[in-house]
Amino acid sequence: MPEIHVLEKHVAELIAAGEVVERPASVIKELVENSIDAAATAVTVEIQNGGVTFMRVTDNGTGIPREEVPKAFLRHATSKVQTEEDLSRIDTLGFRGEALASIAAVTHVEMLTRTKDELAGTRYVISGGEEEACEDAGCPQGTTLVLRDLFYNTPARMKFLKKDVTEGNAVAAVLDHAALSHPEVAFRFLRDGKETLNTPGDGKLKNAVFAVFGREFTKSLLPVSYTLNDVRVWGFVTKPTAARPNRSMQNMFLNGRYVKSRTVMVAMEQAFHGSIMVGKFPGCVLHLSVNPATVDVNVHPSKMEVRFMNEKPVFEAVYHAVKTALQTEDAPSVLKLPTAQKPAQAPIRLMTPPEQLFFSSTKPAPPAKEVPRRPAENEVLSLSDSAYSIDSYVRSAPPQAPAPRKKPVEPPVPLPQPPSPPPEQPETPPLSYAERQKAPVPAKLVGEAFSTYILIEEGEELRIIDKHAAHERMLYEKLRREVGEIPQQMLLSPVPITLSKEEYSAVLENLETFQKAGFLLEDFGAGSVLLRSVPTVLGEDAAAAVEEMAGYLLEHRTHVQTEKLEWLFHNIACRAAVKAGDESSPEELLALAKRLEQEDIRYCPHGRPVSIVLKRKDLERQFGRG
Repeated sequence: MPEIHVLEKHVAELIAAGEVVERPASVIKELVENSIDAAATAVTVEIQNGGVTFMRVTDNGTGIPREEVPKAFLRHATSKVQTEEDLSRIDTLGFRGEALASIAAVTHVEMLTRTKDELAGTRYVISGGEEEACEDAGCPQGTTLVLRDLFYNTPARMKFLKKDVTEGNAVAAVLDHAALSHPEVAFRFLRDGKETLNTPGDGKLKNAVFAVFGREFTKSLLPVSYTLNDVRVWGFVTKPTAARPNRSMQNMFLNGRYVKSRTVMVAMEQAFHGSIMVGKFPGCVLHLSVNPATVDVNVHPSKMEVRFMNEKPVFEAVYHAVKTALQTEDAPSVLKLPTAQKPAQAPIRLMTPPEQLFFSSTKPAPPAKEVPRRPAENEVLSLSDSAYSIDSYVRSAPPQAPAPRKKPVEPPVPLPQPPSPPPEQPETPPLSYAERQKAPVPAKLVGEAFSTYILIEEGEELRIIDKHAAHERMLYEKLRREVGEIPQQMLLSPVPITLSKEEYSAVLENLETFQKAGFLLEDFGAGSVLLRSVPTVLGEDAAAAVEEMAGYLLEHRTHVQTEKLEWLFHNIACRAAVKAGDESSPEELLALAKRLEQEDIRYCPHGRPVSIVLKRKDLERQFGRG
């Protein structure tokens, strides 16, 4: 392991300010990155109460020599950067030398470490930035850090922490990114004594993806492998049919570092253009390998934003890599029909001899008779000469001659009666002109334009109705009236839905809100929820609806529950309503128009007008009749 040393002032000032430790996830991120930089092949992370009361990170890396352990907790002390030039070619995850110092300032830290050349390990204890012990200890090669009572001396930061489940899910997201970025490292995550992640560490990215996201997401992936302009792109993208309603499942890694790059995102989505539905986004686990000198990772405190020296080669490499994968790996679905089988040939059955047709097996067999010869070909025999005559089939009295049938007597045809005159109706006096003007004019369905707009003639007006907007508003109002008692349909087989850890946490925080909207969701563990029932109005798009709602809840966590519920109703109504372009019968169109008039609906939930009115005089004026 390179020697740890404190950076000179002018070099330290060139480093972007480190992110302040704000939650357990930021602590775990820094410690796991240190383990990876120490060439560890196995990392175990354990937390309790979301990491607030207890965190432990254990690795089998190179360890830290005894004399350098206290130095590691000094600010700007690092073994990864020495000179100003090193900042322009960073190839490690950590480089600022601030993590351990920041962590030790707000928690109780105990470190156990040993290098392969040392006979005894080192136990080092530091609390609130003050050293308490440095002594010999028995321990395996590598480093173990135990942290207790985060923010015990800074209650102002403690009050900003979220629920334990939320903080725990944030830690789980950090471990997911670490496992996907380094499939050669075996990661194990224990959460309140329960193992929630265990990757094989065999270097196969697909196995790491399976361990993190499960079977369903892994089945939807296409392999990517491409090199262009000294930029290597490899990993996986989702099939177009497995597109998602948001970008939450886009995981991008640059030289083994989890990043968020607009250049990579736009290039990938451009490659999907024409293969994916509008408003849908591909998921990915995409790795990029570039020359460290061509990228600046010293941009943002979180180290997740990077700046490329030249974005064009990166864009082109990602675009062509994904495009090639879609063209070569995304085979069309094949419908397999059962192979037509030849009908089985019926077995040949010998004709039963006539003498056996009328005798059961319980009766004695008749005396044997001499079987006469069969006639030769073209030989004419009389009926009495044949052994197979009628007499051999019927062994009873000769049949009697049938009695003559009597012709049935037909009933007499009744004579036609003259129709009775209809009852006299009282004469209705004709309406006066004023009364005719006040009388309601029945609505008349003229037709439908573009399979979207209903045309209704109402007296001197032509009403044009957007059928989707009208139906959407009706369903929205119905859901609002039935809140908490929305009819649900239990699914025959519960549907597992894989989410990012951030979305997963947002959904668990809003299970009651989903229940009020007609969804029954259960925690399925490891970033997945189980969908058991859906609103009866929703139909078959339930899983995609939950994914989209999860993204909304993550983005609008601070909104009040009423506002979240309103948005869920909008989403359900929009998905369940009849779509523009759908075929509708005249009866359906007229019923929708009448219901619209009864409920006095003017705008859809998104604020668009439901209908417009075109007066006859305005129409005639366009044709020069006015």
